[in-house]
Amino acid sequence: MTTTRTNTGRPRPSWFTRFWAVVRYEMLWNIRKKKFIGVVIVAFVLATLSWALPLISSNATSQPINANPDYAVTFTIPAIGMFLFALITAMNSISSEFESGTIVPLLTKPISRTMVFLGKLLAAFIIILVTYTILFAYVAIGGALVYGPQNNLQLVPLGLLGNILSTFVWISIILAAGALSKSTVVSTLVALGFFIGILFAVPIVSLFAGPSPALNYVPGSGASGTMITTQGLITIGAGTDNIGANLINYALYPSANVDFNRTSLQIQDGQPRITQTFAYAEPVSLVASRSMAMAAAYAIIFLIITWIAFKRAQLLE
Repeated sequence: MTTTRTNTGRPRPSWFTRFWAVVRYEMLWNIRKKKFIGVVIVAFVLATLSWALPLISSNATSQPINANPDYAVTFTIPAIGMFLFALITAMNSISSEFESGTIVPLLTKPISRTMVFLGKLLAAFIIILVTYTILFAYVAIGGALVYGPQNNLQLVPLGLLGNILSTFVWISIILAAGALSKSTVVSTLVALGFFIGILFAVPIVSLFAGPSPALNYVPGSGASGTMITTQGLITIGAGTDNIGANLINYALYPSANVDFNRTSLQIQDGQPRITQTFAYAEPVSLVASRSMAMAAAYAIIFLIITWIAFKRAQLLE
């Protein structure tokens, strides 16, 4: 690595050295947060319960556990889990720098705001990547011990990368809210309100207006459909929260179609009855590629907003 010299004659660290110092600073600051440690512990406890409870039940009832060779490959972090990981990683990544005033001494160092922004982004990616990798490996090992040999383990990394991309949609939204408001409380409330709004709005719209294709173009779970496979009927979420599962389904059943049905409530003979009628169908390849494309588009748009807001933010207001 080459170095330059400052006006005082001392060697100036290389760009990579300064950039990695920002990444390391952000990573250490993140993993020391009690909120982060708490969410990680909860995630591993829930993952443990998913295969430990059947084991406990089997021992209590003396009934053997049914083999499930697809347990590991079908594992995915639920939407609320990805949102919480995004929230604890990014909610005060930028906003707290302004709230605590640490942005001032930080920018007195030989680093630019763009370097700080990119360093924080890479740190978030590394933290999510490492955490998810350990979690997916833990689930695969637990599944093999409890449910027997697992099939298609080579596809687990595909699901892992899909979950990371899904999480980064929420990370980008949270970072943008923090950079624009410079308030951790505001960024948290905005992100939480947006997530809850999408969470409840999608099923309500689907119930009254049917599984509209427009739902697949907003962050979240998207329209819900079903796919007939050799393993039976599989429920598919077409939104950005389901990229990991969609990629694996495409790898396993590349020529399958996803059927989207309209759900309606009817009264027959004085009794409520739920009926489903066919609305439309899409190839699983389209569902998977669209969810990836929309996630990438949202992440890029909100990260650009974050960068512009961070570059133009006044230090003292």
